[in-house]
Amino acid sequence: MPTSTPARAEQHDDVARRLLHSSETLSYDPVEEVDWDTPLDTDHHGASPEWSTLYGTSYWDEMTPEQQRELTRQEAASVASTGIWFEMILQQMVLRDFYAKDPTDPNFQWALTEIADECRHSIMFARGAAKLGAPAYRPKRVVVELGRLFKTIAFGESAYAAILVAEEVLDVMQRDWMRDERVAPFVRTINNIHVVEESRHMKFAREETRKRLEGSGWLRRQVDALVVAIASYFIVTSMVNPKVYEHAGLDVDRARREAKANEHHKSLLRSSCAGLMEFLNSAGLLTKASMWFYRRANLA
Repeated sequence: MPTSTPARAEQHDDVARRLLHSSETLSYDPVEEVDWDTPLDTDHHGASPEWSTLYGTSYWDEMTPEQQRELTRQEAASVASTGIWFEMILQQMVLRDFYAKDPTDPNFQWALTEIADECRHSIMFARGAAKLGAPAYRPKRVVVELGRLFKTIAFGESAYAAILVAEEVLDVMQRDWMRDERVAPFVRTINNIHVVEESRHMKFAREETRKRLEGSGWLRRQVDALVVAIASYFIVTSMVNPKVYEHAGLDVDRARREAKANEHHKSLLRSSCAGLMEFLNSAGLLTKASMWFYRRANLA
């Protein structure tokens, strides 16, 4: 029997209250928590080597340990830069969604808390990328403009489901990195902070997606599914900028060819997104058309 509207609304408010309480009891200040002062130790990776786009390829085997570590540092910085780009999109969508709503509502207060978290995360990622010795990696111009369009027109469940995809993919890889002693200690701290605080954001995104989809018809779900899949494709395929190979001193053309054909990395992405795909399917957001984009992004 479906949950009644008043009961569902109270459940929704209760989730927001619990997230607010969690934020009050377990949050971090990256300025204090992250060791920004100790010089970068180049004996460490920037990410778990297994997550490198070239790990498992013949090119990886030919690289020196120094080149491998430099590549993972550049890739980690690129992922961080892409995270900043999408977090700015996220903040604008959430602000627009809660514009002029009841400020006494716990959902309103949680939304502002999440935005505050994202601001700190973006600064943390920016400082982390700089410490890794990386340039400002940005998505392709066409992707930046598509992001500008998406943040302007996306609303409701399509906005929150897209937020969830970006956060889930990043969450899985960062859980590996934060436990890996081969990764630079300050990067592990950054990952730990992000994983802890983003777990609350993902809970809220799932709750909002479910709430917004209540009573939606077949056509609306078809459109939502396609919008979310397209957004997911551009987010995931923008995580590692091809310029990382140049800055790691590699043959860019060969690196791009081998990364594109790297079955190990594709398999890692697919396995990391199993839970996400299950949620999207349960929400009715996996359709034949959307699956085409998820497969292209190696998420399914």
